[in-house]
Amino acid sequence: MPNALAAQGLETLPQYLTALAIGLLIGLERERNPTAKAGLRTCALVALAGAISAALADAFDAPALIAVGAGAVALMVIAAYYHHHEDIHEQDPGTTTIAAVIVCYLLGALALAGQARLAVILAILATVLLYFKAELGGAARRLERRDLVSILQFAVVAFVVLPLLPDRGYGPFAALNPRHIWLMVVLISGVSLAGYVALRLVGREHGAMLLGLFGGLVSSTATTLAYSRHARGESAFLHISETVIVTANLVLLARLAVVAAIVAPGALAVLAPVLATALVAGAAAEAMGRRGDGKPRELAMPPVGNPTELRAALGFALLYALVLVVAAWLADLWGSKGVYAVALASGLVDVDAITLTNLRLYGLGQLSAAQASTAIAVALLANAAFKLGIVRTAGGRDLFRRCALPIAASVAGAGLGVAVFAWRAAPFSIVSTGGNRAGRWAFAGSILIAACIPWIGNRAREVDL
Repeated sequence: MPNALAAQGLETLPQYLTALAIGLLIGLERERNPTAKAGLRTCALVALAGAISAALADAFDAPALIAVGAGAVALMVIAAYYHHHEDIHEQDPGTTTIAAVIVCYLLGALALAGQARLAVILAILATVLLYFKAELGGAARRLERRDLVSILQFAVVAFVVLPLLPDRGYGPFAALNPRHIWLMVVLISGVSLAGYVALRLVGREHGAMLLGLFGGLVSSTATTLAYSRHARGESAFLHISETVIVTANLVLLARLAVVAAIVAPGALAVLAPVLATALVAGAAAEAMGRRGDGKPRELAMPPVGNPTELRAALGFALLYALVLVVAAWLADLWGSKGVYAVALASGLVDVDAITLTNLRLYGLGQLSAAQASTAIAVALLANAAFKLGIVRTAGGRDLFRRCALPIAASVAGAGLGVAVFAWRAAPFSIVSTGGNRAGRWAFAGSILIAACIPWIGNRAREVDL
């Protein structure tokens, strides 16, 4: 087809048709607005004019032709509004349509300049902005000054400070990477802000489930900290916090399975049953807890002073840095013999890093699938214990009572999965890395702690800790 068009001298016809389609798309939305002075045909012709001006500018080596054409189009639309100024409603002075027509012209020129795919994407986004005028305006009007300040704070933290920080290791064992540590500040602030917006816009009950889902995809640890703080002293917010925290920690298991499938598919045969057992055990415990709770699950919005939670995020970043140094020290002390000890220390604040490390070692042939799965299970145990500590410290006794059993059940399920699937796959080699004694003691201690946590959770429901 391209050769046939080139033989007829029409090789640029697809770009012209793309420009015409862009104009029709934007014009279709403007046609629905009765006060707009540019509709379906006008926008289509303007986009086509933009494409023609780009072609002429290239042919005569005169880029100024595109600017002249854009100015002429803008003056044309302004003149149309001025001529019919008595028909213009106060709520629509025509500035949006003028901007839309200029964008339409420039997208037509962009399509002929070899950026047709980008032009189509931008045209779709522009049409979405035009169509959802009422929804966007309503959301903007509902924003308070505090909300805008929080958004600007997060923008500075994420898009100004983070890119400026060096991405290299400093301090003891080169374990302190400023960009990685500050990324935890961004994650916690972002999760808090996104949760605040979701609860206001989506709704309390459905918003909580979405927060747990996206929190588990981004950072379950940051999500746990952010929503533990809201629940302390606010009994009306306990249900939302529990839903978000438990859901995020269950989604974490599914996320690790996806990571393993991408990075090391060969380990999935052993790791997937371990993670599935943990997921089923945690979900079952949460379902039983909900059924046993006879209270109505009324969800309420928390009183939020600053949705970005910068103070809490900075405090957690300092703790994160401390744990990184400890993990690096253990790795330096024991080397490859400390795979389980390093997993136990690293898993306190970050399961992803130790998971990727063990999966890479599996890919290099330095660990078996059973060994990698065991190390990941140990990291999950450490991470769960750390999160329960966060819940108890930042969220208080009542939230700990609600979250302890499902989180502990998922850890116990992971331990059971390792015992059934990983040990059965390699009963003798599973602790070979680092020596039988070190590996056996590390994993036995992990299983012992995992077995004790459900008992602690049950006791926490009965007595005050």
